[in-house]
Amino acid sequence: MIGTTSKSISRNWSSSQMPDMKDKVALITGSNSGIGYFTAKALVEKGCHVILACRTLNKAFEAKKKLQSSSPETEITCIELDLADLSNVNKVTDIISEKVNHLDLLINNAGIMHPPKTLSAQGFEIQFAVNHLSHMLLTIKLIPLLENKKESRVVTVTSGAQFFGRVGWKNLRAEDYYNKWESYANSKLANVMFALEFHKRFSRKGIFSLAAHPGIAKTNLFVAQKPNPTAFEKFSLELFSPFFQSAEMGSLPQLYAATSDKARSGEHYGPKYNFRGFPKISPTAPIAMNESEREILWVKSYEIIKEFI
Repeated sequence: MIGTTSKSISRNWSSSQMPDMKDKVALITGSNSGIGYFTAKALVEKGCHVILACRTLNKAFEAKKKLQSSSPETEITCIELDLADLSNVNKVTDIISEKVNHLDLLINNAGIMHPPKTLSAQGFEIQFAVNHLSHMLLTIKLIPLLENKKESRVVTVTSGAQFFGRVGWKNLRAEDYYNKWESYANSKLANVMFALEFHKRFSRKGIFSLAAHPGIAKTNLFVAQKPNPTAFEKFSLELFSPFFQSAEMGSLPQLYAATSDKARSGEHYGPKYNFRGFPKISPTAPIAMNESEREILWVKSYEIIKEFI
């Protein structure tokens, strides 16, 4: 049960301390690789029915094959989900509702980072669209399934980049200029603000909302959207690579948020040493704690997605 006050996290908490997850259903976006894959792996090994929501079915099926090699008895469902298109998110939620009658966990894990200037199907800057808008729409559309299970949890994955994000929520179509670093930071700030605002609005209704970040983990997020990295980006990656932790370690904060009986709705978890380490309560960007700013983001985002709800 998620309460209102935090309990201390066990030292060096790992997925081995997760409870049995049989008869539970979890949907994880971006679960074919990186921290999403290792989140799925840990849940599947505990008996959880996992829905792999990935950009292409081929990637989902490849992940399913690997997962079933070690957990052949656990149910795994593959869903094709294009977070760059709100209309697709809308359609997919209907498909999910046909496949399961409840959700215990929704893990908003998928994300993109620092791509060239790109717009979503609806014309919004791609990082804000994929990382925030589509996950907000997905969560809201899945509320009926989350309500069908007592104390279901929504875990939204953010990043330390939230501290560099700015509110105002202008230039959402990159109409004035495009700065990939700024747009990413803004989307990650939006993630944690959404998690906190969802907690405020829905925790009393039995749907709990938590945020988590993986620190700096070795995933293809650093290269997937960078086919032609700059010399500075190559240098930075080589310089800081020794400090990165594995994707498996990076998955622990969101696994803790999703499964621990000590996790609390409204809290934010990350690695012990910010960049790496076992899970702990993590600092949150001060601006995300501002309720009026969260309300502005919620209202502006809802205006964008409401035609798909």
